[in-house]
Amino acid sequence: MNLAALATPTQKAGLLLPIVVGGTIAGTLDLISAFLTFGMGAPRGIAGGLLGRSALQGGTFTWILGVVLHFTIALSAATVYCLASRKLEFLREHWLVCGVFYGLGFYLVMNLVVLPLCALHRTGPYQLHGLLQGLIVHMTIIALPISFSLYKLGR
Repeated sequence: MNLAALATPTQKAGLLLPIVVGGTIAGTLDLISAFLTFGMGAPRGIAGGLLGRSALQGGTFTWILGVVLHFTIALSAATVYCLASRKLEFLREHWLVCGVFYGLGFYLVMNLVVLPLCALHRTGPYQLHGLLQGLIVHMTIIALPISFSLYKLGR
């Protein structure tokens, strides 16, 4: 057995805290942004990605499912960034620039892959205001908390 084999579980354990903290902060800030933009029913729209249009008229269970799905996505985004940082070390060291670009990439994946595949089939037409708001939100209140938490808490 070599030392590299022993280091792998320790490295993965060192990522758990930045993933949880960054994903939770990003998810919370994004959910607040969604509440301010779309109202308190925003989680039903998120659940609609899985359940279809009927979720928009759903009750408490649908709302809770939307919140759970929302945080699952945020924690997944944090996981991808933190795992990528193990091979691309500059992601941790240059958290500001890399976080902004990660937010851009995350926005593109969400809008060009996830949303067109969801049960609501939401795609364009896109308006400049919505595009700019989405980019700013994904770059600042989603990606930067993730990249900063890795910078501060990652080993």
